[in-house]
Amino acid sequence: METIRQLQLQLKQRQLNSYSLIEKSLNQAKNSSDVMTAIYADQAMSSAQHADSLIATGATNSPLLGLPITIKDLFDVQGQTTMAGTVVCAGEPAAAQDAPAVSRLKNAGAVILGKTNMSEFAFSGVGINPHYGTPVNPFDLDTARIPGGSSSGAAVSVASGFAVAGLGSDTGGSLRIPASLCGLVGFKNSQYRVPRAGAVELARSLDTVGAITRCVDDAIILDQVLSGQDLAVQARALKGLRLAIPNTLMMDDLDETVAKSFSKLLITLTQAGVEIREISLKELDEIAHINQPGGLSPIEGYAAQGARIEADPSKVDHRVVQRMYMGKGISAADYLHLMDRRKNWIERVNSVIEPFDALICPTVPIVAQPIQALLDSDDEFFRVNRLLLRNTFAINFLDGCSISIPCHVQGDLPVGLMISASCGKDSVVLGIALAIEAHLKKSHSK
Repeated sequence: METIRQLQLQLKQRQLNSYSLIEKSLNQAKNSSDVMTAIYADQAMSSAQHADSLIATGATNSPLLGLPITIKDLFDVQGQTTMAGTVVCAGEPAAAQDAPAVSRLKNAGAVILGKTNMSEFAFSGVGINPHYGTPVNPFDLDTARIPGGSSSGAAVSVASGFAVAGLGSDTGGSLRIPASLCGLVGFKNSQYRVPRAGAVELARSLDTVGAITRCVDDAIILDQVLSGQDLAVQARALKGLRLAIPNTLMMDDLDETVAKSFSKLLITLTQAGVEIREISLKELDEIAHINQPGGLSPIEGYAAQGARIEADPSKVDHRVVQRMYMGKGISAADYLHLMDRRKNWIERVNSVIEPFDALICPTVPIVAQPIQALLDSDDEFFRVNRLLLRNTFAINFLDGCSISIPCHVQGDLPVGLMISASCGKDSVVLGIALAIEAHLKKSHSK
């Protein structure tokens, strides 16, 4: 799948029509095991025909007009029951209207192919789902590897080439983790910028709506549609850019592939004039203590989904139940104390990172792991899950904005670079990502 701008140019110049593009995408989607939980073939083909008629009249003002997009099964689509990767929602009323994020995509002319698979209740960075199967990471056809989660199907739909973007969510890394493991771009915007209504809730203090795309420019286009804001992002000049690497926590336990890719990235950025400084952001070590008792995600997750789980826990993945129950019975006083400690922590961290343009680190410290090993062992599942969420969750806890872009050495499994900043600095993060992405493409072409 080419970039959004490339496809729009082909549509405008009549080198391509939406009908044939969507027909091909639907065929691929139907043949992609465990990626889609619902396919809207008739509606998609009708939308494609409508897009072609608009394009024929010269109405090509929307960059998403006639292009295929998938929707994580966390979002309401009118007339459909939102399953959220579980089976306990079966029989619940169908959504009365589209979630605002879905509505904005449709209003922009995007063709919705259907709903994508996900971690149950969005509660895992791994992407395994015992009810609907696990989408296989398309970067290794010899070994079935995890796609990352919780927006697993969203990532694989883009990586497999039948969608230009996958609408997803990010509570602790659920956009950036699968983007990193699948060689894609995942942008976690500042939480307040995109409405979360009509999305099944996990943790209201952390949940963020965004998209997984093929490149940074595509991420900017999706952000504009989803947020209704044009940030007018421009690529930053690399020379003189000040980037900080937190050497507390975020650089621990890197596997060989990730360490090699990140080391080479630092060399090439330094040669381009980027000022990179390691900082001892010791506040990161405080997260585990502050995020107690229970943990913010389990506390708010149980409050949101506890009734569904308690109706029949046997129908929910025991790994999800185990973590949700960590938030059961937490007092209001303990919850409010946690929120107060978090607020103080955010203020202190922001004061430390304020002199820098952004923080950088590997998105996750490991490459995509084989699925079977995690199915066979709960201990291995939780070990990998903790590693996958470690770096990304810190930015959600900070209430910041963050993007993962591919930075792996060609021929290796995908590795992501995470670029992060304080809340509201979305345009800064995107501008830096544009510049680094362009620099890496230039370096790889040599």
